[in-house]
Amino acid sequence: MRWPDPPAQVAPYVSVLGPELALDFLLAFGGAELYLARSPQRRSRVVRLVGAERARALAAAAERLPSRVPLAKPWCAAMLRAQGLPVAEIARRLHASDVAVRGWLRRAAPPDTRQPSLF
Repeated sequence: MRWPDPPAQVAPYVSVLGPELALDFLLAFGGAELYLARSPQRRSRVVRLVGAERARALAAAAERLPSRVPLAKPWCAAMLRAQGLPVAEIARRLHASDVAVRGWLRRAAPPDTRQPSLF
């Protein structure tokens, strides 16, 4: 499966967690500040989602991460679409309108090379 390229603010999460787990992480923590402990406890929400080893890897990469976990809704929409979800379900998961999701997906789609340039 071909995943969409992550934007710059999401790339560090994808490099540590991989695209699918990064998507789950952004959906769970996006939009909020998040402290990443160097020695995370098992009861931590981050550990429960990504595991202790990846939580430590995120903490080690903290200097490359933004202070607030990004929402990255256009990238999340493209990821969910790549997983085969319909627009309506993507809109529900991202708490966005179907019109916004269609716009994000349209802008994320590669240009159609079959159409010749007019200029």
